[in-house]
Order: sequence, then structure tokens, then C-alpha cells
Amino acid sequence: MIDTRPLEEASKDFAADLAALREDIAKLTASVSQIIKNEAAAKSETVYGVMDNAKQKLSDGASDAKGKLSDASAELEASIERNPLMAVLIALATGLVIGLISRGK
Repeated sequence: MIDTRPLEEASKDFAADLAALREDIAKLTASVSQIIKNEAAAKSETVYGVMDNAKQKLSDGASDAKGKLSDASAELEASIERNPLMAVLIALATGLVIGLISRGK
């Protein structure tokens, strides 16, 4: 008669190895999933940081532009107060040019 013990032992070893392999794959999947989550969180923080920096730069630029516009407005007012007749003549000439252009053919 044929001895089937080695075949049974090999079958048990194979089943144990297969179970260990499944467990290793599950652990590997969990590890990869955690790494991906950590990387996504890090990239998200980086994107938010870049967005905050851009927002701050935009805000600073708008503030600078507002200051420059305010300075130019004050300078224009002072110029008009110093030379009111010249300001009226410039406004009249500008109005005439705009009127002629908008009149058409």
C-alpha cells in the first residue's frame, strides 16, 4: 500500500504557507494604504501652504495697488487745486475728443 503521510504533510504545509501568504498580502495592503494616506495628507498640507502664500501675496499686491492709487488720486487733487484753469481745459479737450470719436462717420 502507498504511504500518504508525506502527501498529507505537504498539503498541510501548503495550506499553512498559503494562509501566511494571505496574511502577508493583507499586511502589505494595509501598509501601502497607510503610506498613500500619509502622502496625500502631506501633499494636501503643501497645497494649502502654497495657496495661503499666494493669497497673502495677492492681498499684499492689492494693498500696494490701493496705496498707489490713493497717492495718485491725492496728487491729482493737489494738481487740480494748484492749476484749476488747466484742469478745466484738459477736461474740455478730453470731452471734445471723446465726442468726436463717438460721433462716427
